[in-house]
Amino acid sequence: MQPVVQTRARGAGLVVVVSCVLVAAACPAVAAGCPFESQGEGRVAAVIDARSFRLQDGREVRLAGIEPIASTKADRAAALSAAIAGRDVTLHGDDDSPDRYGRQPAFVYLAGSETPVQSILLAQGEALVSADVTDKDCAGILNAAEAEARRARRGFWADPAAIKNAESPGDILAGIGRFTVVEGRVLSVRQAGATTYLNFGRSWTRGFAATISRRMVAAFEAATGTGVKSFENRRIRVRGFVEARGGPRIELLRVGQVELLGGN
Repeated sequence: MQPVVQTRARGAGLVVVVSCVLVAAACPAVAAGCPFESQGEGRVAAVIDARSFRLQDGREVRLAGIEPIASTKADRAAALSAAIAGRDVTLHGDDDSPDRYGRQPAFVYLAGSETPVQSILLAQGEALVSADVTDKDCAGILNAAEAEARRARRGFWADPAAIKNAESPGDILAGIGRFTVVEGRVLSVRQAGATTYLNFGRSWTRGFAATISRRMVAAFEAATGTGVKSFENRRIRVRGFVEARGGPRIELLRVGQVELLGGN
């Protein structure tokens, strides 16, 4: 499991890591952070969308560890096309089983490069970290790339509304079914049956809430070193797919979906 990110503790180190992402040859330790097995190589024949492409041998590949930015299909694919169209690439990952669409999930490297394409897109503000990477070091590299793009307001992060305000449930509901980043203060932590609710609004039925199933509570408590009740009155940032259950909801399936922010 990825640890919950303490953004204040990481501080200026984020800039150093992302500088290495952009100039990989100068920082070989960065490439070592995603030490997955080789899954083959090939030449990119066509870019399908913001995170998937087809090789000349017919294989379809999906970039693991990231989520596309919500925009038009053409706009979303432009950044990936600029990075890899017609290029030779190598594929790496811990599982080459295709997803339900027949795409092979992988970390993708341009021939001769030690920097995953995922990090390049994140550093440009052209993708979001999906928080499903279980390797701690690799997840840290992806999070650092995204954090630097956010700090510099590149790409997606140039929009002041890129991070949704937890106190504006209507804005969050407008993104039903989309991968969304939401930030705010947890007003209360309540348990109902097998689900723990992190409530960001005073109305439990209409306000935004993040939910944690009983089977995931131990993982969150191990990551934070304390009980989930300690999230109460803390500012946190959560990411995931928005659902409507009265008010907007994001289900927390992995500890990497949560960042504890400085201040209350």
